Amino acid sequence: MLTFNSLNFRTWSKLGQRGAFFGLAIFEIVEQYNNTLVLTADLGYLSGLERFMNKYPDKFINTGIAEQNMVGISAGLAQEGHIVFATTYATFVSMRSCEQIRHYLGYMQSNVKIVGTGAGLVMGYSGNTHYTIEDFSIMRAIPNIVVISPADATESVKAALAAAEYDGPVYIRLSGALNIPMVYTEDYHFQIGKAVTLRKGQDITIFATGTMVYEALTAAKILEDSSISATVVNMHTIKPLDTSVIDTACASSKLIVTVEEHGIIGGLGGAVAEYKAGIDNAPKQLFIGLPDKFGKAGEYKYLLDKFGLTGQHIAEKIKSVYKR
Repeated sequence: MLTFNSLNFRTWSKLGQRGAFFGLAIFEIVEQYNNTLVLTADLGYLSGLERFMNKYPDKFINTGIAEQNMVGISAGLAQEGHIVFATTYATFVSMRSCEQIRHYLGYMQSNVKIVGTGAGLVMGYSGNTHYTIEDFSIMRAIPNIVVISPADATESVKAALAAAEYDGPVYIRLSGALNIPMVYTEDYHFQIGKAVTLRKGQDITIFATGTMVYEALTAAKILEDSSISATVVNMHTIKPLDTSVIDTACASSKLIVTVEEHGIIGGLGGAVAEYKAGIDNAPKQLFIGLPDKFGKAGEYKYLLDKFGLTGQHIAEKIKSVYKR
């Protein structure tokens, strides 16, 4: 039984989201649900599943480099009563398998949990073919699919457990590297579709998801020095979107900010803006994310800095807009 305390949270953060998900949470899930199966498209070792493969060989299937086939097999197994977790790199599963996910998961509502690893820019020198900057926009456009983006390693564990309990298709986006910064130091209640307000302020509201939650909290602290008081909301579920926190923000904030390690088209920013469009006199929105273009490959931290996705850069962007 996993214990949610500060000591474990520090250990899990060293493993990163992927390590905590497949090195810890998946074992808890198998113990609770004996009908669980794990599939991968030739990423058993790279997904951190070596221990799982050795302990539960009868619950593990490697389909080879055949992502579309993996989704089809997963759907068939789900129709036979299994809870299926299928994983590969986020860029491949969200785009190469888009049609299969649409038909077998969205349309048929098969009980499959797609786990996209290495999302955002974390694949570094592997380059643009391995960067995932479109998966939110693709997945949230498909009916009946829940889309989750954990903020840290602890939340990846929470998301895994919640997805196993949820009866239906889920896409879980795992981002960040090893030694991912901790957002949570105390236990909390994770609920699909219910955002978590981490910090309360009076002037602006920052909605962040995934790795950018930590950076948004850092930005909020920096903004204090400029007398800008920021609320920070962890929007861990992109779909279904928690619209109640957007209502609150629109009624109390002078500026809405969305921050994501994803393209600025169709992601969290787009989801918030779509809902805001129906609110009279809604405040201005600042979109912070990856630009609508391909860049050069590079080391992960360098790329985050280059694209302005650090706490300091986020704070500077907010100050420039807020002052106007």
